[in-house]
Amino acid sequence: MSVCVVALLSLESLAVSSVGNSSGRVCTASGECLQFDLLCRTAEYEVRRYSSSRWVSTDAEAYFLGVGAAMAFRRLYHYISGANKEGVTFEMTAPVLVEVPEEVKMWEPAIYTLSFLLPSAYQERPPTPTNEKLYFTEMPDMDVYVRSYGGWMLSITSRLHTHLLSRALTRAHAQYNHTHHYAVGYDSPLKLLNRHNEVWYVAEGEPVCGTNPTDAH
Repeated sequence: MSVCVVALLSLESLAVSSVGNSSGRVCTASGECLQFDLLCRTAEYEVRRYSSSRWVSTDAEAYFLGVGAAMAFRRLYHYISGANKEGVTFEMTAPVLVEVPEEVKMWEPAIYTLSFLLPSAYQERPPTPTNEKLYFTEMPDMDVYVRSYGGWMLSITSRLHTHLLSRALTRAHAQYNHTHHYAVGYDSPLKLLNRHNEVWYVAEGEPVCGTNPTDAH
């Protein structure tokens, strides 16, 4: 077997291993979910390690997170419902990511990037979108600071928990990407109770577990 073939198979196995069956307290509603290793947990945030994965993404310009996410969600939902050149349909995975720029002026719209995780079967060869506003995104290996909260992922609640996470990271002297954060949702819009949402900041350098980390297991 050639070196190129071995390398290709290794990349495929890494991509598939990053997407798996839902389990645990975070992913409960979807068939497949983005897998992670929990490095540590404090009273204010978790540190997770994610392997590389592929997503289908689209951008939306809006004044509010909720409006932009709704516009982008419809495009992506049509894609997984068969609006692709192969006519393939597949179930939603979790989570759904919304990339939110940090520098957002109140009187100007922002560009929100919403992404659906591709199922393990389509990580390497996803169906081709028919909507030119859709494109594929490669998420690299990364460590992430995570704050979880319940209820609905509204603009005001997302901003609140983003502020609380950034404040906790500042106190811990943690280094992270300040250009954007991720608003992360795990549940169907039809689910009314026990919803799970998160805010992510991507760590830079060695992640910091705070002054009083708890057992990660």
